[in-house]
Amino acid sequence: MKRHKVMIIGGTSGIGLALAHHYLDAGADVAICGRNPERVDPQFVVRYPLLRLISVNIVDREAVRRATVSFAGDGLDLLIVTAGFYADTKTLERIPDAGMQMLRTNVLGVTYAFEAASEIMCERGHGHLVALASIAGLLREYPGRSLYSSTKCAVIALCDVYRKALAPHGITVSAIIPGYVDTARLRELNEGNAREKPFLCSEADAVMQITRAIERRLARHVFPWQLHWLIRVFNLMPAPLRQLRKK
Repeated sequence: MKRHKVMIIGGTSGIGLALAHHYLDAGADVAICGRNPERVDPQFVVRYPLLRLISVNIVDREAVRRATVSFAGDGLDLLIVTAGFYADTKTLERIPDAGMQMLRTNVLGVTYAFEAASEIMCERGHGHLVALASIAGLLREYPGRSLYSSTKCAVIALCDVYRKALAPHGITVSAIIPGYVDTARLRELNEGNAREKPFLCSEADAVMQITRAIERRLARHVFPWQLHWLIRVFNLMPAPLRQLRKK
């Protein structure tokens, strides 16, 4: 029986690596792609001998295409893009180019990955593209909305566009829209402790939410519902009040 092929770009840590663990346990052929695949624990590699580690920077269009073609071979069932870059207001003020890095990684990178994978999937008439956005991308446009929020809004819109364009080819597209997930990166951004974040999800819960949404081939999946509800209320507020939100 043919094994499912799953490619995860941005899978060397955090949610991406946790998703790789899930699909490897399910018996899939999995490729973890990232700028620094050596970050993956060698014991993890020993445990899963069929795992492929691929060094690729998502902002390099040709490198993404080569990596996808190399792994796909006779087909690709599932592509998940978890790669992302975040810079807060202080960082953007100190490092102006951080804004372009966020744009390239969060928006262009997803485009390059979807482009490469969809070409292969279209040839075979099946496949599933998935991108992790952020609940911040659901914030309605207002003067104080962050660049990060705007990039994640663009990812959600990009998924919608690809979904409509690829539907005639038998390919589904999902936008996964999580709130705060208790990853090492989130803790790093919050001085080692993210417990004060509202409705914080564990990595295990996030993986469960994401994999169930993928299995059901949902167009969009937002979690946790409590934070989604708060975002909806926030979006109904007058723009001057929304601008008071702490970035």
